[in-house]
Amino acid sequence: MRMGTIILYTPDMTTAMPLDYADDGIRAGFPSPAQDYISRSIDLNRELIEHPASTFYARVTGDSMSEEGITENDILVVDKSIEPEHGDLAVCCLNGEFTLKRLCFTSRGQGIRLMPSNRHYRPIDIADGDEFKVWGVVLYTIKANRRRRHGTDKWD
Repeated sequence: MRMGTIILYTPDMTTAMPLDYADDGIRAGFPSPAQDYISRSIDLNRELIEHPASTFYARVTGDSMSEEGITENDILVVDKSIEPEHGDLAVCCLNGEFTLKRLCFTSRGQGIRLMPSNRHYRPIDIADGDEFKVWGVVLYTIKANRRRRHGTDKWD
C-alpha cells in the first residue's frame, strides 16, 4: 500500500482526433436490435476539456482512492479553474506533495478534511501551519478496462 504521487501532463489541443461515436448510446442491458452502425464522431479533447489553458491530465499512482474505483495508472482530467466544492474529487498540494482525495469542508467552514476511499487510510485534517492548496478539481477519470480484476477468474 502506498500513498502515491501524481504525474502531470498538459493536453495537446493542437490536433483533432475524431473517433467514431455511437450517439444513441451503448446498452448495458438488452442489446439494441437496430444499432449496428455509428453515425457521428467525437473528439475527446474537445468533449472533456472546457478550459484548455487550465486543464491537465494526471496519472494516478497509489491506492488511497481504490474503493472509489480509481486505481494505479488511471488518468485524471483536472481543471484548475473550477472553484472546489464540498465532496469534489481534487488534486491537492499538502506540504509540498500532491495527493488525490475527496474534499470535505467541515461544519461552518471551520476546516478542511481530505477523505480517502480506502479503509486502510485515515482522513487528513488540514491543520494550522500546513501549507495547503486545492490544485485542481477532477472532472473525469479515464481507466483501462482490459486488465484482470479480482473475481474474474470464476468466469474461466
